[in-house]
Amino acid sequence: MKQALLVIDVQPSFDPPEWQVQGIAQLASTMLSVATVERHDESVTPFWGQLGWKPAPDDDPLVRTDRLFVKHGYSPPVALIAYLKEEAVGRVLVCGIQADTCCLAAGFMLFDAGLYPTMLQWLTVGSLLDRSANLGAHLWRHHFGAESVIVNEQELPDG
Repeated sequence: MKQALLVIDVQPSFDPPEWQVQGIAQLASTMLSVATVERHDESVTPFWGQLGWKPAPDDDPLVRTDRLFVKHGYSPPVALIAYLKEEAVGRVLVCGIQADTCCLAAGFMLFDAGLYPTMLQWLTVGSLLDRSANLGAHLWRHHFGAESVIVNEQELPDG
């Protein structure tokens, strides 16, 4: 099954740790890779109105990928799913910022589109509720199956 890497919101507004940026960049160079970047548009998603926070208007991703998709809110844009299907991807390796929110939202969207979402826990950080991503990994296993989380690089299958 062809796989691709999906990098969620690794951008300056979220202050990702350097080890994460470097690890994702290294993996992204080995396979088809796509990224999302969160941009603010209050008319689309009320970040400021409801949460009192918004990403910078000009954030760019900190990891170079084959394709970039701008999103407004938790879920990736529908165009990302269309692109992955055009590329005949079956399994999507997901990493990035907020395992238990934005990454999980991507997982639901991928799953609902008939793809196999798989969280790369060692390259993912959680929300402020759990920066370790353990909560996110638990939610991924619950919603997408026991094999939907890869804990470390040694468990990464060839693809």
